Amino acid sequence: MLVNLHSHLEGRVRPSTAAELATSAGLPTPEGGWERAIRLEGPADLTVYLAKVASTYPFFRSLDAARRIAREAVEDGAACGLDYLELRFGPATHAEHDRGIADVIAAVTEGMREGSLATGMPSGAVVAALRHHSPATNETVARAAARFAGTGVVGFDLAGDELLYPALAPHRPAFDIARAAGLGVTCHAAEAGPAEAAREAVELLGATRIGHGAHIVDDPEVLRWCAETGVIVEVCPTSNWYTGAIASVAAHPAARFRDAGVRLVLGDDNPMQTGTDLRDERDILIDVFEFTAHDLANIDQASLDAAFTDLPH
Repeated sequence: MLVNLHSHLEGRVRPSTAAELATSAGLPTPEGGWERAIRLEGPADLTVYLAKVASTYPFFRSLDAARRIAREAVEDGAACGLDYLELRFGPATHAEHDRGIADVIAAVTEGMREGSLATGMPSGAVVAALRHHSPATNETVARAAARFAGTGVVGFDLAGDELLYPALAPHRPAFDIARAAGLGVTCHAAEAGPAEAAREAVELLGATRIGHGAHIVDDPEVLRWCAETGVIVEVCPTSNWYTGAIASVAAHPAARFRDAGVRLVLGDDNPMQTGTDLRDERDILIDVFEFTAHDLANIDQASLDAAFTDLPH
């Protein structure tokens, strides 16, 4: 069972599609071409990593391009053997005004729907508020996401640079709106920030899943609390290495999470930036951390339970 619960649409733009869209839009070709512009050469920090992801942002200004990118992302997920894919994206980054946020969501969900119909693989959109945006903007994003609840959008997230924008409390009203609409809630936390950020995301925002959460293991009390309360941690080992959250893939806390009883699900985060997909991440769990068939079965079950839509068990 391959269920991908942490993957960013902006990090799934094919370099070939970027080149084609850039030509159509009259955008200059970056030095070294689009693959070099999109792909990281190696580990860096979260700010550098996000700058690479941002290289694809201009394409989302076109709703037709956004729909195409979303469709291709679902097709690529199905091609690598996924059984379900949740795609998260930040529509406010791609909209020229508040009214355009809903238009971006509509384009992306339509593209995902097309991809799912073509491949037979179900998918769901997770709309992301961004840390560097104002609370008012993120409330607008939440209201737009709520309009699409049950028609393509399944969840709500907070993403962005945790180092530069650590505060969660200002975005609580946006998450109140999302939860009231029945959307699942996840949050990037304790990726670059301290362990306590994960607990704060659960208690302040209502998150049931934590994106990355690599630093949760730094605090035994928070680690134990996550296990006891059933918080799901979305692990993306290669990405955490590339963002500088961990010193090496071997330093990822996946095994420590498992041993502490924390439930895990798996994601590939931004696969075009790191050159990996979910199968690669699963192989890391097996080859580097010696996860057993039983461990993987636990991840599969947690993934089915934690998905923001009903999947067959």
